[in-house]
Amino acid sequence: MKKILPLLLFISLLINSCTKSELAASWATPLPAQGDGDAYLHATKTAGVELMHATESPQPTEDARPLPKDWQTWPVVPEVTETAREIYKRGLALGNNPKTFSKVGDCQNLHNYFLGRFDHLDIYRFSWKIDDYLDTIENFKGSFDTDGQSAKFGFTAASPLSPLMADPEVCLPDEAPLECELRLTRPSFVLISLEFPFNGRSAGLYEQYLRQIIEYTISQGSVPILATKADNVEKDNSINLTIAKLAYEYNLPMWNWWAAAQPLGNHGIDPYRDGFHITQQAWEERSKTFLMALDHLLKGLKEIN
Repeated sequence: MKKILPLLLFISLLINSCTKSELAASWATPLPAQGDGDAYLHATKTAGVELMHATESPQPTEDARPLPKDWQTWPVVPEVTETAREIYKRGLALGNNPKTFSKVGDCQNLHNYFLGRFDHLDIYRFSWKIDDYLDTIENFKGSFDTDGQSAKFGFTAASPLSPLMADPEVCLPDEAPLECELRLTRPSFVLISLEFPFNGRSAGLYEQYLRQIIEYTISQGSVPILATKADNVEKDNSINLTIAKLAYEYNLPMWNWWAAAQPLGNHGIDPYRDGFHITQQAWEERSKTFLMALDHLLKGLKEIN
């Protein structure tokens, strides 16, 4: 059985670089039932070229989309792209759950601080008008107060691709966290929000990992929602530029969390910590603005259901 990143390759890539993932899914045949783990995993790794071509929508003669270099001015809440429509439609045909989303991320995506309260409206109150989003909260009930298999404390961009990081009690042998989560959850959307706060890691290496995550998510018929980050630990904003470049290249929605954090005190970054962790105020805004993005995308795709 193939791995997303074989053990030796993964260890090497943490130090140097990585090759493009060979993971993909067959878009010509239905997936086996989830209970048949080996058959399901085999079917989702056999081909993916068809989907990548199927989701490439023709561009107009003059592309009016904002350019990646202008990512700081991109809206916080993204529009529904044609590629997202095609992925979502194909995912429904494959049996994905339109009432579920997953997360691929690090500590800034854990339910204790991010989104979890939306599953407990009976005990939490909000200082902003949440009524406009109740339908979306009801639609995704159960997804907010959970982390799943591909969002964990300490995850880097490489972690979701490594079987070493998977929970052996839940995941199949040789299955990486990303594979495991999408097999178990079959989500319609996947938030991809990964920081890169370690010295010596380049934006180029981040791009290689993120590209693999994006392509595997697309191959499973789940719409990737890319997220910028509030910090600039790399000092040149190269990670956010990379995220915008891939959102532009694949024509995917990008939730511009960086832009949402800018009006906050210290731009949402905790001044007493390491330049990476965010403030309590920022946690509130992070949950709110992602809900707004999810709501907008769901309503834009609902006619496909």
